[in-house]
Amino acid sequence: MSTEISTHTQPRGLALQSVTDAMKFSETVANSDFAPKDFRGKPASCMLAIQCGAEIGLAPLQSLQSIAVVNGRPSVYGDAALAVCKASNVCEYVTESIDGDGEQMVATCTAKRRGYPQPTVVKFSVADAKKASLWGKSGPWSQYPRRMLQMRARGFALRDAFPDVLKGLVTAEEAQDYPQPVVASEPVVVRPKFDDRPAGGVIKLKASPSEPQEFSAVEKARLAVSRAATLERCDALRKTTTERLADGTFTQAEHDEIVGLLVTKAEMLIGSEVPA
Repeated sequence: MSTEISTHTQPRGLALQSVTDAMKFSETVANSDFAPKDFRGKPASCMLAIQCGAEIGLAPLQSLQSIAVVNGRPSVYGDAALAVCKASNVCEYVTESIDGDGEQMVATCTAKRRGYPQPTVVKFSVADAKKASLWGKSGPWSQYPRRMLQMRARGFALRDAFPDVLKGLVTAEEAQDYPQPVVASEPVVVRPKFDDRPAGGVIKLKASPSEPQEFSAVEKARLAVSRAATLERCDALRKTTTERLADGTFTQAEHDEIVGLLVTKAEMLIGSEVPA
């Protein structure tokens, strides 16, 4: 691996001259504290993030800090996107502002491409956020609403004005708000019919829903206790997931996916009655 500091191209940093160099560097970073959580222990992901960042002009470590993978697609954090565009010789200027307060706020980003007569002007208001079901959403939209409005206006303006610079990458702040793709669930497998157990048998299961299930008194009590314990556990996990969202451990998409699974489980338990 070459350790020569580049003086001819921007950005400056280690010159990774081959795939072998890149892989060795990625392995080093993946096993260090410098690797972001999503890349820790994953040298292949590190190398791909470095390559993705290099295509828009980021140095290796900048790439690892600025590239995020959301739903399997790479994206770039809004601050890095602004830096990349401003560093490009096709950018004349980028200005941003936020007018109004409360629900009257409107974020504006103006991006001027060199040689073009008019700048690209994009506004993103609270009304726009409400229409997209973003306003009041748990996480950054509730904690930093002004910043999120600014990031959304910025992302749209930079992609419209400098598509060749960003190479089609969306901002990570926008990508994290996209709905999670729906994954088809596995088909339900009907259990085979079980024969009645001899005296003292606990459960009689039948494949046909029209045939009643028979439970012993002991099994009824066990089912009730088990269901209550599971519901309590689901609620505890939901609270923990919300705390992890607040401290940045989980992304909004990860939080929503986990909570959705917990709610589904709870609804299934609440909807299933313990036999009388």
